[in-house]
Amino acid sequence: METYRDRFIKMLRFEARQGYENNAVTGGIDHLNQTWPTEARLAGLVEATVSQVSDLLLKYPNYDLVQRRDAIMGILRLLGQEVRSLPALPVFSGSKPPEGNSSLAPTEAQKAADKKQKSTDPATLANPESPTSALSPKATSSRTPKPSRTDLVPSQADPIGLNAPATVIRGIGEKQGKALQKLGVTRIKDLIYLFPRRYDDYSKLKPISHLFFGEEVTIVAEVQSAKIFNTKNGRKLLEAVVSDPTGSLRLLWFNQEWHLRYLKPGTMVSISGRVESYMGRLVIMQPDYESIDQQQLHTNRIVPVYPLTATISQKWLRKTVFNTLQYWVPKVTEFLPDFVLDQGDLIRLDEALRQVHFPDNQESLKAAQGRLAFDEIFLLQLGVLRQKRDWQDLTGAPHTVSDAWLSRQVQALPFPLTKAQHAAVSDLRTDLARHRPMNRLLQGDVGSGKTVVAALGMQMVIQDGGQTALMAPTSILAEQHARTLSRLLTEPANGQEPFLKPEEVALLTGDTKKKERVELLSGLENGRIKLLIGTHALIEDPVKFQNLQMVVVDEQHRFGVEQRAALRQKGSNPHLLVMTATPIPRSLQLTVFGDLDVSIMDEMPLGRKPISTTILMPGLRERAYQLVESQVREEHQAFIIYPLVEQGENEEAKAAVEEKQRLQLEVFPHLRVGLVHGRLKPAEKDAVMLAFRNREYDILVSTSVVEVGVDIPNATVMVVEGADRFGLAQLHQFRGRVGRGADQSFCVLIPTVDDAVQNQRLQVLTQTNDGFVLAEKDLEQRGPGDFLGTRQAGFMELHMANLADVRMIAKARTIAEKLMETDPALESSDNRLLRLAMEEFWPAMRKKGDLS
Repeated sequence: METYRDRFIKMLRFEARQGYENNAVTGGIDHLNQTWPTEARLAGLVEATVSQVSDLLLKYPNYDLVQRRDAIMGILRLLGQEVRSLPALPVFSGSKPPEGNSSLAPTEAQKAADKKQKSTDPATLANPESPTSALSPKATSSRTPKPSRTDLVPSQADPIGLNAPATVIRGIGEKQGKALQKLGVTRIKDLIYLFPRRYDDYSKLKPISHLFFGEEVTIVAEVQSAKIFNTKNGRKLLEAVVSDPTGSLRLLWFNQEWHLRYLKPGTMVSISGRVESYMGRLVIMQPDYESIDQQQLHTNRIVPVYPLTATISQKWLRKTVFNTLQYWVPKVTEFLPDFVLDQGDLIRLDEALRQVHFPDNQESLKAAQGRLAFDEIFLLQLGVLRQKRDWQDLTGAPHTVSDAWLSRQVQALPFPLTKAQHAAVSDLRTDLARHRPMNRLLQGDVGSGKTVVAALGMQMVIQDGGQTALMAPTSILAEQHARTLSRLLTEPANGQEPFLKPEEVALLTGDTKKKERVELLSGLENGRIKLLIGTHALIEDPVKFQNLQMVVVDEQHRFGVEQRAALRQKGSNPHLLVMTATPIPRSLQLTVFGDLDVSIMDEMPLGRKPISTTILMPGLRERAYQLVESQVREEHQAFIIYPLVEQGENEEAKAAVEEKQRLQLEVFPHLRVGLVHGRLKPAEKDAVMLAFRNREYDILVSTSVVEVGVDIPNATVMVVEGADRFGLAQLHQFRGRVGRGADQSFCVLIPTVDDAVQNQRLQVLTQTNDGFVLAEKDLEQRGPGDFLGTRQAGFMELHMANLADVRMIAKARTIAEKLMETDPALESSDNRLLRLAMEEFWPAMRKKGDLS
């Protein structure tokens, strides 16, 4: 049965065969608009696509033949149709079009009017669809090709053409386009979403007599004179005198004579800048100004200040953004349903985009920023909730244990569990007993005993016939886990038999020898090996399990999405436990890790002494060396951390390579000093760390490669040079490399400069050893950009939202949960545009990837 869509396409193709003469439909092609929108909506076509097609149909009679063919091609492309088979344009013997279409031939007066409009209309400057714009095929430059109109007609995934290249906007040529790419702007949408980095509020005018030194002001005044003077050093000084009813003021520019063309006596101008002093008088140096009869984009308002790059000026970018907004913002589709707008008390998207760039006042700016921040948090929440729902829909194998069994395993441990460990084990036990796979994050401070909890969880699976795997980011960490787990599971303790035989636990890294690897792979496939510990080698194709039922990922933020997914695919919906020693702030638990159930271990095992932390100014560095010396005499070891590998962009920064040589030759000539840094090959790093653990070195000079995981119980001193160059959470990780034994340990922070104010943020490390407190502070100070590697999480970068804004996050999550309860797949007509926006925000979701 022929559908409305088939009939519509057939009419368009018939129009093409008729030579685009607008006679394929009685009354003209534009008359299809009487039925097209209603039928299209009933068929479920995206509203923005309906509007786009309707717009092209309405304009069709006014287009010339070239533009009509482009319009037909554009509509067909919108509907997913092939356009290469369309007839070519008819060829005429003369310069006139055929009879009946004389209206398509513009008069000379029309041509002149069109030319004038194109050069003056700001909307036309930014309109890549206007038949009279510089983007029409007739105006295309042979030197810098522009896309034709059909190239700008969007697909259904891009309903309003915002994905068209930014270079289609008049005024953005090839040179400016390349410069904008450095700001992340390649599409029209990128330019609209290039938010100001700050604002200068020039909206409150002041009379000249009320100006004070150091103020940022806007005044309105009349130009009295403008002259050029030669200074003693040969520069040309342009001085303009302006006045208002309260007084006069001088404006100064050096070597900028071109201002004379605009500063004519009698001209009224709006002037913005900082009030300074020159030769004993108040002046404004290098001010921005505009004639008051012009639209004031740079003065007399809250002025946006954008990020810049070479060859792009603030004025040019401001004007370009303004012109682009004029045309495109009215065409931006509101993707949030009315329910969300009402619940969130949000302004509409088009208004938010206008106000965030050129706000009317501070209240409008705040509302715009709030709306755009909510969009990012809300889409993030929808994604993690969708991921959590999809995960809960999977079927996993349950593994149950009795109270008596669990009690025996706990009693077999060489040490008692803390309350936090007991609670985490209980969480794992509950998850593993369900018929859906566990998806849990175990976060605990450095040394809180996460590995023991993971071991008990894996025992629950192994006793029920399943296999388990633990993946660590480095060989030395994998070996460390292998030793710990072998000791816990294969050695008798407290009079009880070991849980596993030594041959049932295996280690697989890139260094595993070929013969051992062959035996290991065979043991995995036949089920002999119950627990496999390793690095990325675990996800290689040759590794096949007989019955993988649980996966543990340590330091999970060090792995990418694809790596975690590949390991899980080694089994049939295995249970997943991810661990991190970096405490995660509450706000990130609700967003980036919102699809995971969370267990928190905020208690340290008995016998651990708090690490003594002090800040030592650079001039007192010798005291740190004395501390290292005294601890080594007591047969302990020390770390000294540097922020750079070798001298480079900052000569003041201590460099690990050069400092190791200085320390060995000048400071500790009688001690053994080792070196490890990120430029060493993995095998070389592991060799150095192993030698340090085996006490072949007294001191290890290192960069941040020792941040996580490495366990050297004998190390009692951590000295961090350039401490102000690291985040608080990272410094806490460094500190956690010592204090692993029963002896008192020390952490010394040496900043780069002796400035109490600048180093104030480091004081919090001397006041608490609580990693959760430090994580919250660190997120506030540094922002979420690189916190825990969140850029790997699978969603687009946040431009406006603050992941430390718990109130905003809680509101967005509540609304997202309500929406997901009523329409979890976002399939209703009200939510279809929201679904498209979410899929664009979560590229990995379209690939059905693992977002955990």
